[in-house]
Amino acid sequence: MALSTLKGVNAVAFARKLSNASTKEAELIPWQTSLSFDPSRDSDSTVTKDGNVNTQSSVSTDLEIEFINNTSAIADAFYDSLLDGDKMEFWIVHKDRKNTDGKYFSWYVQTSVSEDSNDNDADDNSTRDVTFSVDGTPKRGWTALSAQQSSDVDYVFRGLDKVTGTGSTETNGGTAWNKAADGGVNAVAAPSGTATSGSVTGTSGQ
Repeated sequence: MALSTLKGVNAVAFARKLSNASTKEAELIPWQTSLSFDPSRDSDSTVTKDGNVNTQSSVSTDLEIEFINNTSAIADAFYDSLLDGDKMEFWIVHKDRKNTDGKYFSWYVQTSVSEDSNDNDADDNSTRDVTFSVDGTPKRGWTALSAQQSSDVDYVFRGLDKVTGTGSTETNGGTAWNKAADGGVNAVAAPSGTATSGSVTGTSGQ
């Protein structure tokens, strides 16, 4: 299996109110600029006559995200969590790591907002810096992205036709580029006497 690096730009955060788990998909947090995820475990060492004895505490996790302030429902949900104590679900999805089923590597936590800092400089966009209190131990796994979530992360190719349907059922007159099959394709008929790949037309000098 090929070894590859994971890029920060491809780690994106999704969130949802825990109370909406049975009714809503997780939502991409729009216009993310920074995402920090730091699970850790403290350890203490006790000196005995037979040597040091180490004890470990439970895992604690620091989670923080910065984004350009916006009017999305999920951005408002962070205020609900801070002010009303609403529990949140939070995912960190790595778009550049998939398993053989096409699912993305991700971290999952249940959490609540502990701080929401809002900067409003005159010469810049309003920004939010949200810090979370994470319950228990983060869980690792693999997740699929719905058609809507995939389009939120990165738009897909569209043709010139009018768009009908949504998500995986959308039609738009276009076909996305197939890197394995489309290189060098050109079905336009070549004019008479035009060179084609692997051959030269015309006659040699006498």
